[in-house]
Amino acid sequence: MKKLITAVILVFCYGFIVAQESNDTKKDTTKLEEITLVGRRQLSNYRQEKTLSSIDDYLEKSNKITMIKRGNYAWEPAMNNMNSERLNVTIDGMQIFGACTDKMDPITSYVDVSNLQKVSVGSGQSGSENGHTIGGGIDLQLPTAKFYQSGLKTSVDLGYETNGNYKTGGLDLEYSGDRFYFNTDGIFRKSDNYDAGDRHEVLYSQFQKYNISLQTGYKLNDKHTLDAAIIYDKATDVGYPALTMDVSLAEALITSVTHNYANDSTFIESLESKLYFNTITHVMDDSKRPIVPIRMDMPGWSDTYGFYSKAAMSISKHTLLVNLNGFYNRSLAEMTMYPNDPNQSAMFMYTWPDIRTLYSGIYAKDVYAFNEHASLSAAVRVGFHRNEIAKKTGLQSLQIFYPSIEDTKHRVLSSFTTDYTFKKQHYDVSFGVGYGERAPSVSEGYGFFLFNSFDNYDYIGNPTLKNEKALEANVKANYHKRNFHIGVETSYFYIMDYIIGTIDESLSSMTIGANGVRMYSALSNARIFDVYINSSYKLSRSFSVNGTIGYNYGTGSNDENLPLIKPFTYIAEVNYSTSKFNAALQLEGNGNQSNYGSFYGEDETPGYAILNLNLGNKLIIQNNKVVLKYGVENILDASYSTYADWKNIPRQGRNFYMNLSFVIR
Repeated sequence: MKKLITAVILVFCYGFIVAQESNDTKKDTTKLEEITLVGRRQLSNYRQEKTLSSIDDYLEKSNKITMIKRGNYAWEPAMNNMNSERLNVTIDGMQIFGACTDKMDPITSYVDVSNLQKVSVGSGQSGSENGHTIGGGIDLQLPTAKFYQSGLKTSVDLGYETNGNYKTGGLDLEYSGDRFYFNTDGIFRKSDNYDAGDRHEVLYSQFQKYNISLQTGYKLNDKHTLDAAIIYDKATDVGYPALTMDVSLAEALITSVTHNYANDSTFIESLESKLYFNTITHVMDDSKRPIVPIRMDMPGWSDTYGFYSKAAMSISKHTLLVNLNGFYNRSLAEMTMYPNDPNQSAMFMYTWPDIRTLYSGIYAKDVYAFNEHASLSAAVRVGFHRNEIAKKTGLQSLQIFYPSIEDTKHRVLSSFTTDYTFKKQHYDVSFGVGYGERAPSVSEGYGFFLFNSFDNYDYIGNPTLKNEKALEANVKANYHKRNFHIGVETSYFYIMDYIIGTIDESLSSMTIGANGVRMYSALSNARIFDVYINSSYKLSRSFSVNGTIGYNYGTGSNDENLPLIKPFTYIAEVNYSTSKFNAALQLEGNGNQSNYGSFYGEDETPGYAILNLNLGNKLIIQNNKVVLKYGVENILDASYSTYADWKNIPRQGRNFYMNLSFVIR
C-alpha cells in the first residue's frame, strides 16, 4: 500500500517539476471543476471508459461526489460528504422524490445514460438553482431541442462484462427536421450475482432493469418551440446484499411539457417554462431470503406535480437568471409483517403516513463582469415549504412521541451565495461564501420505525425539527502553462442544527435484532472540510499523465466523527490517445479510514488500491461511427471494500468488459 501511494505522489510531482522547465504559453484545457458529464447519446468522447456506463459510474468520477453502495444497483449519491437528504437532485430541473424508506431508489436510478445529454454538478449553494440544498445540486439534463435537419439517425449499443455475467443492450432512433424532431431510445441491463476479489460470490447482488424514453418537439416559429418528454423506467429482481430486504419492483413514469422562447433582441433573451408530473412505485420484500425472523412487505409510492419558469436576461455588464418554481408531492409508505405463527394476525403500520409537501420559491442570480478578467456573482433563493400528515392514524402514531404536534408544518427557507472569479492567461482563482437552509426530509420529519441496517437501529422522525442551516466557504485555483495544469479546490461547511439520530434508551425497537431506537434530533453544529489537488501533464501529442489526491474531515459538536466521511483518496492515470485509438492505465485507492464514526455504527475500513486498464477504438465507415471500448477493472483481483460500501459489502473483483456502439446516419 505504501509503495502504491508513493507511486501516486511521484506521478503528481513529476508533472509539476517538468512544467516548471517549460516556457511555452499554450494553455492546457484540463478543468478542475467536473461540472458536466457527457452521456452515451452523443458518443462525443470515445475516451470515456465505457460508453454504456451507468449514471452511477459517471457521477463517481467527480471529486465532489461519492456513490454509497448497498448493492450492485441504485447507488446513492453523496456530495461534499453529505448524503441525499442534504442534496438537491433533479431531472432536467424537475423535482422527483424516491418512494423507498431505505433509500434503495435514489433519483439517479430512474434515468439512464440513453436519456441524458449531460449532468450539471453544483457544489454547495452553487447547486441551489432548482431547490434548497446544503451539500450541493445534481441536475440530470435531457437533450435540448434538435432542429438540425439531419434526417434519420440510429444507434445500437451492446455491452458485456464477465463479472456477474452483466449484459447491456440499447437502441436509439432519432429524426431531426427544420420544424419537428423526435428521439426514442431504450436500454436494458441485467446482471447475476457478482464475485468479490477473493472469488467469493456476493449473494443478492443481481438486478434487471429497462428504460424507455421519448422526446419530441415542434418549432412554432423562429422564437417559440414546444417540447414533450416521457421516461419509463422499471427495475425488477434487485438484490441488496448489505440490507435485509430486496426489491421486487422499482417503477417510475416521468413526463413533462416545455415551452421555450428565445430572442436576442429583447430584454428577456430566453424563457423556459415546464409543467411536469412523475410517479414512483417501489416494493421491498424478503421473499427470496431463506431465513428471516419475520416476513415483511414494504411498498412505497411517491407522486410529484410541478412547474418552473426560467428567464435569462442581459443588461450592460450584468447577466441575470430568474427561476420561479414549485411542486406538490405525496409520499406514502407502509409495512405489513406476517408472523411465522399462522394463529397470529398480520401487523400493519404506515412508515411514511401519507406526507403531502407543497413548495413554491424563487431563485435569482446576477453575474457582473468588471472586465474580461474579473467577475462577481450573487444568487439568492427564497421559498415557502409546507408539510401535511394526511393519514390520521399516522398523526396519532407520531403524537405518541410528540403530543403537541399538528397535522401541518410551515417553513420559510432561504439561501444566498456569492463568488468572485479572476482569470488570466496562465491562472484563475475564485473565492466564494454562502448560506443555505433545508427542511427535514420525509424520513427525518415523519418516518415511523424505519430500520437502518448501517447502525442496526430503528429510527423515528421528529416533526418539530428546525431548519438545518449551513455557512460555507470555498476556494478554487488553477495554474496552466504549456502542457501542464495544476489545480486546488477546497471547501468548508459549518452546519447548524445538524440533523442526525440520537439513541433513546426509553424506547424498544420494533425490528427483531435491532440494537434500539434512535430519534431524529439535531446537533448544535457540525463541521465538514475537504481539499483536492488535481494535476495533469501532456508528455506529447499522444501521451499524458494526471493525478488527483484528496483529504476530507467531518466532526460534530459532540466531538464525534461524522459517519461516511471520505478518507484520503488518490488516483493516477497514464493516457495514450490518437484520433482512432486510446488506452489508459489507472491506479486508484483510498487510505485507511482512521477517523470513522464509531458513535454512529461505522467501523474502520482498511486502505486499498486497484489497477484498471481501458482501451478504445473509433472507426468511421461510410459516414457511420463505430466505437469499441474494452478493458479490465481490478486487474490484480484485489479483495476490498470502501468506506461508502454499506455494511462493508465487498466490491467487484477482476472484471473484463466490452462495449460496442454503432451510430448509423
